[in-house]
Amino acid sequence: MGGVPATALQLIGWPRDAIPFEVLGRVLEGGADVMAAAACTIVGGHSIDDAEPKYGFAVTGTVQTEHLITNDGARPGDVLVLTKPLGTGIIATAIKEGKAEPGVIAAAIETMVELNDRAADAARTVGVSAGTDVTGFGLLGHLREILVGSGLRASVFAGAVPLLDGVLALAEAGVYPGGSGRNLESVTPHLKVDGVDDVMIKILADAQTSGGLLLSISPDAAEALLEQMAARNVTAAIIGEVAEGEAGRIEVHG
Repeated sequence: MGGVPATALQLIGWPRDAIPFEVLGRVLEGGADVMAAAACTIVGGHSIDDAEPKYGFAVTGTVQTEHLITNDGARPGDVLVLTKPLGTGIIATAIKEGKAEPGVIAAAIETMVELNDRAADAARTVGVSAGTDVTGFGLLGHLREILVGSGLRASVFAGAVPLLDGVLALAEAGVYPGGSGRNLESVTPHLKVDGVDDVMIKILADAQTSGGLLLSISPDAAEALLEQMAARNVTAAIIGEVAEGEAGRIEVHG
């Protein structure tokens, strides 16, 4: 939403009799490293003995009102920009099933630990109409949130959507998370598909962990946004456009 993190409260649930505290120590180190990279101060936390591991932060930050990015301000004619490749949900399932190659795993981890701070800074610098992160509802689900909030429809160009290496082959082999399947079921009534196979549609609905930003921006400013992204070493791609029409409707083209 254009905000900058300031402080974070650490929240931990840990099965102390099932997973060694040495593992928890590595988790805490990872969290501290990321918060340091984000210039966010960890001010404390809470921990409980739990049946399964849980780890996260409650984060407080600030945002200048003129830089506030919401998910309901898209305008007809805007283009859609995506800043991270898709497929982390599929790869995570492949890891659980022992079907992911080391290189595929490494690429997924690399994108998941990458912060969205530089992409957000580029968006603030240029100015965007609307935006969201792409996480649990998948690209199509989060795009639909923007469209419903803005009263618009969109076209997505499937061939322009960046994918993580190995994702297409895994999806073709039937590797697919249950949560992503529910995403697909939820958004299907609002889709019109033209020249795109079922596998690619499934990928577009894949639930992401630490996905990128999906931004709606005037076509006149889109090139400037891509230049600002590139200047910050952020890979970004134009993947679609927004138009007047049935609110929440998504057309996916090959």
